[in-house]
Amino acid sequence: MNAFFHSDDAQQIDAQDALGHFRAEFHLPVWNNQEVIYLTGNSLGLQPKGTAAAILQELDDWKNLGVEGHFHAKNPWMPYHEFLSPSLARLSGAKESEVVAMGSLTANLHFALASFYRPTPERPCILAEAKAFPSDRYALVSQLQQHGYGEAELIEVSGSGSDGVPTDEDLLAAIETHGDRVQTMLVGGVNYFTGRVYDMARITAAARAKGILVGWDLAHAIGNVPLKLHDWGVDFAAWCSYKYLNSGPGSTAGLYVHERHHGADVHRLAGWWGHNKDNRFKMGPTFEPIASAEAWQVSNAPVLSMAAQKAALALFDQVDLAAHRAKGLDLAGRCMAMLDALSVELEEPLEILTPRADAQRGCQVSVKFAKRDRSFFDALVAQGVVADWREPGTIRMSFIPFYNSYSDLARLEQILRQSLRA
Repeated sequence: MNAFFHSDDAQQIDAQDALGHFRAEFHLPVWNNQEVIYLTGNSLGLQPKGTAAAILQELDDWKNLGVEGHFHAKNPWMPYHEFLSPSLARLSGAKESEVVAMGSLTANLHFALASFYRPTPERPCILAEAKAFPSDRYALVSQLQQHGYGEAELIEVSGSGSDGVPTDEDLLAAIETHGDRVQTMLVGGVNYFTGRVYDMARITAAARAKGILVGWDLAHAIGNVPLKLHDWGVDFAAWCSYKYLNSGPGSTAGLYVHERHHGADVHRLAGWWGHNKDNRFKMGPTFEPIASAEAWQVSNAPVLSMAAQKAALALFDQVDLAAHRAKGLDLAGRCMAMLDALSVELEEPLEILTPRADAQRGCQVSVKFAKRDRSFFDALVAQGVVADWREPGTIRMSFIPFYNSYSDLARLEQILRQSLRA
C-alpha cells in the first residue's frame, strides 16, 4: 500500500494525462508477466512501435530497387538525412540549415573541435566541467595532444558539493577567471550523473563575451529540456539519439553549427557528402562545402539507422513540447517528494543529487542511497525496476513523458518501501 502517492490517485492522473496515449506507441519490456518500470530512457530509449515498419520499408526498397533506391525509394536515400532536419531543428531551437543528422556523438565532437578548437600561444586552453561523461574528457585531451598541448591546458571546473559537479556560478566564475586563456569551451548541457541542467543561455553569453568559442554536449538535453541554440548564439553542439530521442542503440547522432560558421573559409575535416550537391558527382579534386551544417558530413546517410530515427522523431512532431516538458518535470518532482517522504518515514538517509529548481533539472532524478550497496539495486531490478546504478550508491532514474506513467511512480514507491525495509 502506498503512503505518499496512492495507486488510485495515480490511475486518475493517468486517465486525464493529455500525453498518456503515447505510451501505447512504444514497446514496454515485460518481466514476470508485468510491464517493467522503465526508468533508463537516459541510457536507451524504448522502441517506438513504428520503428520496425520504417526499417522494413527501406529493406523492401533495397530488395526491390537495389541502387535505384537512392532516387526511387519511397523515401529516396540520397537526401535521407534531410528528412530528419525539421524535427531536429525544432528540438534544438535551430534553423534547419544549422543541424544535420550524422555520425556518432564523440565522432561529431571531434569533427566540431577540428573546426573550433584552433589554439594560439595566447589562448591554448579548453574549458570543461569536472565530472563530465568520460568520453568527452578523452576527446578533449586527445584534441589538446593533437595540437601539442597536454592536460595542463584542460581547465576542468569543479563544484563544491559532494558530487563535484559545478553549478552555473562555478562555470561563470571560471570563465571570468580563465577566459582570456580559453579558446574553446565544451560542457554537457545536462550533467549525465546528477541531471543538473545548466543555464546555457547565460553561460554561452558570458563565454562569447570573453572571445571563447562555445560548444555543448547535448546527449542528455535534446528531447529532455528546452533548447534555443540559435538564439543563444551557441557556436556548435552535438548529441546522440538513442537516449531521449528513442532512435535505437547506436543510432545516428546529430551536429549543430551556427550559421555564422557556414562560410567556405572555416576549417573542416572534409568528406564527399559535405560537398556542393550540385556538382558532387562530377568528382572534382577540390572540396566545395555546402553552405550549411551539412558541410561537416563526410559520408552518405546510414539509411537503416536513420529510418529508426525518422520513426521516433515522428512522435516528437506530434507532441506539444511544453506539455512534454511539464510532464517530465512533474513526474520527477513527485519522485523527489516521494523519496523525501520515504527518507523521513523509514529514517533512511536518501540524498537527492538532482537540483530541485525546475529550471535546473529535466526528467532525471539521481539519488544516493548512503547505506546501500549494489545488492539493494539488484533487488529492485528483480522486481521489475529498470534503472541505472552508479558507484557510490547512486541510482539514476529518468521519467520519460512519452511512456512513463504516474502508475509507474506509484508502483516504484511500493517497491522502494518494501526493499528499504528488507
